[in-house]
Order: sequence, then structure tokens, then C-alpha cells
Amino acid sequence: MVFTKAEGAYLHDLDGNKYIDFLQAGGPTVLGSNYPLVKEKVKALIDDCGPVTGLFHEYEMKIAEFICKRFVGVDKFRMLGSGTEAVMAAVRVARLATGKKKIIKLGGAYHGWSDQMVYGIRIPRTGTFEAHGIPKSYSKHTQEAFPIKIEAIERLLKINKLRGGTAAVIVEPVGPESGTRPIDFDYNKKIRELCNKHGALLIFDEVVTAFRIGMTGAQGYYNVVPDLTVFGKVIAGGYPSAGGLGGKDEYMAYITAGIGGAKKKAMVGGTLAANPLSSAAGYYTLMEIEKQNACEKAGKAGDRLTKGLQLLIEKYKLPFVAYNQGSICHLETAGTMFIDVNVSKPWTISRALKEIKARKQMMEEMGAAYMAEGLVTLAGSRMYTSMADTDEIIDEALVRFERVFKNIDGV
Repeated sequence: MVFTKAEGAYLHDLDGNKYIDFLQAGGPTVLGSNYPLVKEKVKALIDDCGPVTGLFHEYEMKIAEFICKRFVGVDKFRMLGSGTEAVMAAVRVARLATGKKKIIKLGGAYHGWSDQMVYGIRIPRTGTFEAHGIPKSYSKHTQEAFPIKIEAIERLLKINKLRGGTAAVIVEPVGPESGTRPIDFDYNKKIRELCNKHGALLIFDEVVTAFRIGMTGAQGYYNVVPDLTVFGKVIAGGYPSAGGLGGKDEYMAYITAGIGGAKKKAMVGGTLAANPLSSAAGYYTLMEIEKQNACEKAGKAGDRLTKGLQLLIEKYKLPFVAYNQGSICHLETAGTMFIDVNVSKPWTISRALKEIKARKQMMEEMGAAYMAEGLVTLAGSRMYTSMADTDEIIDEALVRFERVFKNIDGV
């Protein structure tokens, strides 16, 4: 399938078919796709200076000022090329700042595809199962704690204290895999306390949540101040080079460019990092999201979609679950990410892997069924709503979901 046009709440393919778009480019378009005002600003920028200069541009300063005024954990901000790059930078800064090596993540969480962080993704306790072609030594200092259980993080911190310490704990603040495993409200606060106690930095990966669940991100919602914040997706409003790192002055000094800053530097850069195009697109996107109250509007659309799905699930007595964190909506039909893989019992692993494969197949088939009804989702299990999703659009989407649900057999 080839898609040729994205506009507002819709996608169009090469054959002229129109789809309701709950992918929204993977999450960056809270305003809806190809938002007119941002598009015009980007066009004007290209006419004036082109997409890249290789040097500092005024929009780098404007977007940094905007973010620093709204995120309590960000004194300084630097644009980068992607969320993956921003995580790499955060990890490097944490190790340089603390002099320690170990990085603790939550099992199932996704923090980009760098060699050291593609570990225990999607399904806890799976280590490097989801990523191959990477020497085992690359994830030597990456550890995963079972999600939700605060004791699992505490245990690793205590063990690491006897072995050189922990550089940082990195979390998706709404829970692993964009909230697929939801957390208790005070979970992040408990992690903050543990990091303080054991001398580790706390990194919030807000690639998904920043400017989607609110203008102050997840750290504003949970009232927890991280040491470093990873940005992506919304930060460029759907345009390329969507990444950035923000944090406290003392830590951001390690990636300060030019003369000054810390004596030791964490090498961070990129030809197109912090280019005028992505900085301007991001700046005007964030301005418009705030002006239009887009986070709340997108969140209400997510509430309406989720409630409708829950009623359909009940109507057809399906073993499915629908829930949302604002405009981040989940529709679990196969529970693919909830397989219990117990590495301490090797004889159970083969059985678990077969079950994972079967559930993945089902999830893909569900996604294809939605697509056949003109519904674009993320892997058949997650949806992002936007300000462009009116009540009428959501209601039409629910009609299409019902056509899929009423044809499900064998449950």
C-alpha cells in the first residue's frame, strides 16, 4: 500500500481510497496532519533561508525558550535529529555526570533503536530477543526491571551500588511502550526518590508524551522533576529531525557547543540536528497547540473513541480491552506484549516464544481488518487522536470498528 496524502484526520492512498488516520505519523501531529498554518510558516522559511544552514538559527532559540518556560525539569534544551539520538545523548551525559555505567530501564519499554537500548523491548525479560545483529557486549551495562514493581528497580539499584553504581534510570512516564503497561500515579515519584537515594539520574523519555498529554508533559502531570528529558515526535510537528534533549544546567553543560561549558564533553552532533526547518516547524506547532488547546481536544477525542470501543467490546462479548491516556489510545485484542517470559525457567521459554508468534499474527490480522475498513492504526493495537478528530469522525470510526468486531469468529 502506498499513501500519497495526509490531511487533518485523514490519509489517502495511491488508488484514491480515504482512511481515518489514527496513526498520525506515529504520534507527532496533535493538530492533525499537514496543519495549514505550520505548512505556510515552513514554506516561508524555505523561501527565505532554505531548510538548513549548518549554523545557529533564531528558531533554535525560540523553540528552546518555549520549552524551558513550560517544562520544570528543563533549564536548557538542544534540538537533535531523533528521539533515538536524544536517548543516546541522555545516556552519555548521565554516565559522564555520575562517573557510573549502569542504565536501568523498565522491561517492555522502547527507548529508540540504538544498540545499547534495544534490550527488553515490548515484552519484559526478553533481553535482545527483538533485535539481532548486535554484539552482546553492547548491552552489557543495560538492565531491565520488571515494570510496575518498584521493588525491582530498588533491587537493581542496591546491587549496582556494590558494583560501581547506577548512572541513570530511564522511564516512559506513562508506562512502558507508550503506556501499554499503565502505571500507578505515584510510581514516577517513587522512582525519583530511589534515584536521589542511590545517586542516579532520572531520565524521562517524553518522546510520546511531551506536548501530547499536556503542555508541561508527563512531568507536569505527575509533578515529578527529572534530571534529563528526552523529546521527539511533537517537537517537530510531523516534520523531519524530531528530537531533542533538555535538562538541568549542570547536566546540559556536557553537551554545550562552542567555547565554555563543562571541561569534559559528551560528543553529540549531526549535520541536520537543530536545522531551521525542524526548529521552525516545531516552534509554530507548539505555539498553535497551546493556542488551540489541542491537547485537551485530542484527549477528549481519545476519551470518546475509547468509551465507544468499550461499549462495542461489551456488546459483542469480546475478550478485548480498550483504555487510554488522553489522546494515546490502546486496543488490546491479542495481549501480545503480556506474555510471561521467565528466563529462570528455560523449559518455558520455547512455549512462550511460540505464543508470542501466534499473538503477533493475530494482532497483524486485526490491523489488516481495520485497514480494510478504512481505519489506520499503529500495529493494530494503538491509536493517536488529534485535534482534527471531531465527534462525527470518531462516531464514523466506531461504525467501522463495529463492522470488524461483529465478524470476529472463534471467541
